[in-house]
Amino acid sequence: MATTSFGVNDSLAVKLWSKELTRAEREMCDIVPLMGEDANSIIHIKKETSKGAGDKVTFGLRTVLSGDGMTSTDVAEGNGESLTTYADSIYIEELGHVVGVKSENTIDAQRVPFDLRAEAKDALAEWWAKRLSVSFFNHVCGNTVQTNTKYTGLNSTTAHTSTRRIFAGTASNDQSLTSSDTFTLDLIDQAVEMAKTGDNMIRPIKIGGQDRYVVYMHNYQVTSLRTNYSSGQWGDIQKAALMASNDTKHPIYSGALGVYNGCVLRSTQDIPLGVNSSTGAAVSSTRRAVLLGAQACVAAYGQKNGAGKYRWNEELFDHKRRLEVSAWSIMGLKKTVFNSADFGCLTISTYAAASS
Repeated sequence: MATTSFGVNDSLAVKLWSKELTRAEREMCDIVPLMGEDANSIIHIKKETSKGAGDKVTFGLRTVLSGDGMTSTDVAEGNGESLTTYADSIYIEELGHVVGVKSENTIDAQRVPFDLRAEAKDALAEWWAKRLSVSFFNHVCGNTVQTNTKYTGLNSTTAHTSTRRIFAGTASNDQSLTSSDTFTLDLIDQAVEMAKTGDNMIRPIKIGGQDRYVVYMHNYQVTSLRTNYSSGQWGDIQKAALMASNDTKHPIYSGALGVYNGCVLRSTQDIPLGVNSSTGAAVSSTRRAVLLGAQACVAAYGQKNGAGKYRWNEELFDHKRRLEVSAWSIMGLKKTVFNSADFGCLTISTYAAASS
């Protein structure tokens, strides 16, 4: 029985593997359900650079009107309120990784019962999924410790703003958190209150006609939450209040811990450590959970990425005995910041350490 196969550097193989890499990365990446091409997405994909030349997208936000309005005794002409707008920008750059394996023409390929070329493709998909997740959480958690933009979506991170951060207990910064300042449900209540208060509220996303925020916690914070059986905490009310509703099939619910106070609760190990407000260094045994609303982050891709988000390439060396495969993307990702304030996210800093 004949089997159709595509060899190294076959033009059809390049297109096929680019598409497969994109699909595999989406299946592996936890933040993919957050991404979309409209303003109802937590990660809003800007399409300008995928359709034309340029390495920068500048986008704006109009704030809400604050004027008193007018009655019949007021003069309307010439007394209109000016619109207030702010701008932010995202840059795209090239990022990729290369995997080297022995080719199918070698004894090395003969010795193992799997396809080294296919394993290289899967390894690159895993690498891209992890890199996107790490970059996203470095941004929305305000991880200024990480200055290598290869780990921050090729855009520099900015610190979390004072109007968008909560600390457990009586702490006022990450370095003052103690072992008693662990993650509790009431911190989510505080975060929702903060998100819904003020002139520039964090706008929730719509899922099945309902307003929802998404809260990501580090796995250590989840353990603190789930092992707390005090009155009003997880163990006390989980069956009544923490179950996701059955009226939606939205992928954002997949793998969620539950729903609490309008927040879909999710966990990830990619939540970074806290940051010392005086020294700028990472603070051990602390993590910054994050509440996310609409357009908390933006992403953009270049127009030369090929069939999917990634460009696949293969090269043979050493008389076709050594194979290098690579996956490249022209992309960018960053947190949205308007008028020097985080637009769609806020952080919840707590003590967080591995359970003994």
